[in-house]
Amino acid sequence: MSTARLPTTPASADVPGPRDRRPPRPPKRRRVDAGIPGQTPASPPWRVLKSLVILLCCLAVILPFLTVVSTSLADTAQVNEAGGFVLWPDHPSLDSYEAILRGGLVTRAMAVSIGVTVVGTALSLLSSITLAYGLSRPGSFGHKPVLMILLFSMLFAPGVIPSYLLIKQLHLINSYWALILPTMVNAFNVIVLRSFFQSIPRELVDAARIDGANELNILTKIVLPLSRASVAVVGLFYAVSYWNAFFNALLYMNESAKWPMQLVLRTYVVNNAAIGAGEASAAGAPLPPSQALQAAIIVLSIVPIVLVYPFLQRHMNKGVMIGAVKG
Repeated sequence: MSTARLPTTPASADVPGPRDRRPPRPPKRRRVDAGIPGQTPASPPWRVLKSLVILLCCLAVILPFLTVVSTSLADTAQVNEAGGFVLWPDHPSLDSYEAILRGGLVTRAMAVSIGVTVVGTALSLLSSITLAYGLSRPGSFGHKPVLMILLFSMLFAPGVIPSYLLIKQLHLINSYWALILPTMVNAFNVIVLRSFFQSIPRELVDAARIDGANELNILTKIVLPLSRASVAVVGLFYAVSYWNAFFNALLYMNESAKWPMQLVLRTYVVNNAAIGAGEASAAGAPLPPSQALQAAIIVLSIVPIVLVYPFLQRHMNKGVMIGAVKG
């Protein structure tokens, strides 16, 4: 009597291998090829359209700047032939810069603006950093009242007449301190620094305090080295604010020899005042066209910020996002 033999399977088939234990792969997503541009951003026509829009935006920014620089370098004949503004100078010349620097007013204004910007930025950073560090420490003396006063100053700014009366009572009229003290502390910049100081781990500060470090050592050796991005961005904000300020000088400065660069720029460009006529006539040299002179003053007023900005640009992306996103 014979028995039927059952089919056997190898022993390895009973034990799942490492490949069998892997989870199944998710199905591949199909690429949606719809005809609506909003649903197909990767399509070639949509890329071309975005490139054209970006190119037009770049041209809208570059062309006015290029026109101003070219007009300041163009000679008198080309400016008169073009009717005002030149897109590209045929024979570059520095006559416009020599004319506005010959009298000394623009040179003094440049020195005043550089001095006010450097001193004002240093004092503003010093006051803002110390104030923000004090407000970032829990349990500090007068923490809440000072913070409320700071927030109140953001919502309600003082008027022009009270500010002028205060500066007059302090005997700061026609003084360079009138260009620095009224705007030395910016509440928004203090809040930005405070939010970054609060993001530093508290355990790091406590460890330094246990090792015997005082608050000044903690600020200078721990907090500030970790806050270079925020300090650089706030310093750039202060520097640009001091450099572009002209209204305080218009209110408090009575002598033209103490005017900053932006007030001279406003006087010559907006009010279309004569530039260096007395000095040019005394030297016997004709003045370049007014458009070339105005363009040269504009170029001189923006060159310092353009030179400083590339050194701080790498901190901008990180610094401007401080406190904006919280996990």
